[in-house]
Amino acid sequence: MYRKITSFLEDWKESKCRKPLIVQGARQAGKTYAILEFGRTHYENTVYFNFETDPSLKETFDENISPDYLLPVLSRIAGQSIVKGKTLLVFDEIQLCERALTSLKYFCEEAPDYHVIAAGSLLGVAVNRTEFSFPVGKVDFKTMYPMDMEEFLIAMGEEELIESIKACFYEDRPLPVALHRQAMDYYRRYLVIGGMPECVSKFVDTGNYVLIRHIQDTILESYLDDMSKYNNLNEIKKTRIVYDNITVQLSKKNTRFQYKLVKKGGRAAEFENALEWLTLSGIVSRVYKAEQIKKPLENYKNTDSFKVYVSDMGLLCAKKDVIPEDILYDTGELDDFKGGMTETYVNIHLTANGYRTYFWESERSAEIDFVIQREGHLIPVEVKSAENTKAKSLKVYVDRFSPAYSIKICGKNFGFENGIKTVPLYAAFCI
Repeated sequence: MYRKITSFLEDWKESKCRKPLIVQGARQAGKTYAILEFGRTHYENTVYFNFETDPSLKETFDENISPDYLLPVLSRIAGQSIVKGKTLLVFDEIQLCERALTSLKYFCEEAPDYHVIAAGSLLGVAVNRTEFSFPVGKVDFKTMYPMDMEEFLIAMGEEELIESIKACFYEDRPLPVALHRQAMDYYRRYLVIGGMPECVSKFVDTGNYVLIRHIQDTILESYLDDMSKYNNLNEIKKTRIVYDNITVQLSKKNTRFQYKLVKKGGRAAEFENALEWLTLSGIVSRVYKAEQIKKPLENYKNTDSFKVYVSDMGLLCAKKDVIPEDILYDTGELDDFKGGMTETYVNIHLTANGYRTYFWESERSAEIDFVIQREGHLIPVEVKSAENTKAKSLKVYVDRFSPAYSIKICGKNFGFENGIKTVPLYAAFCI
């Protein structure tokens, strides 16, 4: 299946300033597949090492991390030649070998003509919790996310529909009604299936939602295993409690994360480390409140006021045990959950497109779901789960801050009126 990271990897391969590349992201997001497929199509051969499936590799790096020493040894282990510029050298689950991570510095300094990609599912956790020499300034970074709506449509063979959606987005003209309805159907399927490549692939092959849910449950179990294997013993239970509670809080009218809802009398001091673990692992992301709408927004974030969203729609639905038909046929049974679910979907796409997201609220409870910096402007993004066109909070924001324009993501077709750019839910990937 096509992944957008491929174009990034192509640019990395041809860059004169290329450094060893670290691809990080949540488990099962498709990192290994994308890297190996890139190696297959862009190099004469790919030499692959996995520190999770072959723990004995660690011994090689414990002996010596100089490229002059490592390259012939790794070549012998793999039974393949490692040729500069022609071989892609891949280190998977590199967070499990501190010395391998440090070795990237020496590949950068002493063997820059060799093409090296490292991948890690819990790299953020490892870097934060372990003391070792991290190759600061000697590596390139890329975060990989689950498949977005565009990649999902490509997997469905809908390239022509994508081109129509993009054209209407840039020209602010409605998509033909029949195509709009078809795209909304795909959007609802995406909510159920999500962007985990294995789930998307199985859906393309079978169309079986029961099988997809089984795969999602298996992935959720692997997350729980990671919490046990790669977490402080005292934090394991807390991390699981927080993870379970995040999806509950997304069902509240006020989706702001509250420690007191995790446990009666719960406080940040008790659960902050658990939430940080989930964030660093890529399983969830935090969106902070912007106290002021000024550049740079990062300077004005309130670190005590934030929302927490999960990284994949399908896993969210599986975690909540949502019946696919309730979403596919919009039965109305999930009205309390729709707001948090739709915000999660939009945050996934804004984050994947490189935006750092914030939210804003007034003294009188007007709230803007997201504020992003787009093309040099601070743009408010209002999210609606249906065709609802009322946006009282957006009017409050516009009257106060006079943005260049506003974006409203909802079930309505494309359009631009009164300074508001309307974007259908299925087209969030265009922003």
